This record gives sequence, C-alpha cells and structure tokens, in this order.
Amino acid sequence: MSRIAALLIVLLMVATPAAARDSLGMFDRWGAFRDPGAGQNGPRCYAIARPAKRGGRVSSGFASVGTWPRNKVRGQVHFRLSRSRADKAVVTLSVGERRFTLVAGRSDAWAADPRGDAAIIAAMRSASSMSIQTSDAKGRAFADSYPLRGAATAIDAAALGCARLR
Repeated sequence: MSRIAALLIVLLMVATPAAARDSLGMFDRWGAFRDPGAGQNGPRCYAIARPAKRGGRVSSGFASVGTWPRNKVRGQVHFRLSRSRADKAVVTLSVGERRFTLVAGRSDAWAADPRGDAAIIAAMRSASSMSIQTSDAKGRAFADSYPLRGAATAIDAAALGCARLR
C-alpha cells in the first residue's frame, strides 16, 4: 500500500466518530484503539498520543502507530504536526539518541518505508521521549515532544487487537 493511501486511512481514522472505536486500553499518555472500519479498508488498530503541552496549550498534533490487517500493514508510524510546515523544510524525528529524516506533507510526516517504521518503533521501545522538529510557513522552528512511557505497551495492545482479524 502506498504511503499516500496509508495517510488517507489515518486521516479517516481520526475523523471517525469516537463511538465507532473500541478502546484497547490507556497506557500512561498513549492509548490503543480498534476501529472496526467499513468497506475496503476493514478494521484497523492503532496506538496514539498527543504531544506534551507547551505553554499550557493542547496541541492538535499526534503520533500514531497503526496496523491494517486487510492491507497487510503492521507497525506504520504517522505524525500529524501541530503546525503546517514550510514547503521545503526537513522534518527530523529524534528518538533518544537516534535521528530519522521523515517524508512529509504539509501537516503530516511518516517513515519512507516499512524498514524505517521498524527502526523508529525499535528506538521508541528503548527511549524515554521523542520529538519531531521542522519549520513552519513563517520559517520558525518548532518541535512536538512525546513522552514514551506506555508507548510500547500501547503499540503491542494495538497489534494484538488486530491479530485475530488477519
């Protein structure tokens, strides 16, 4: 499945009414959910978190790791940035000591391929925090930071939530 198709699925996932989702658990700041889905996309499961508050403000961004059994996708990393990025701004994810350059749209970012997803998830399992950095349309640098306590458990719960649906 192409990254653009996956991005569209994530956007639909976020737009789906909360009542359609089954909670698989909350693990510190990370939640795991199963969305039964409909049509060709079928069920999907994901771990998701919002970035840490900055200046008391809740961000519109999020980080997620999704699984779509019908599309044979497992452990796909996706970020919604808290601000729109500048057209040519590089998006860098820092997970502990590791750095990853992400593929990005105006407001979203993701790994270039499944191998990148796996490397990011492996880094997330051993780090205490991650942050995604870029510049906005006005050229101002910004970062969205995520504590990772509970992330590994939420990722595992999401994977297990869709394991029987394969």
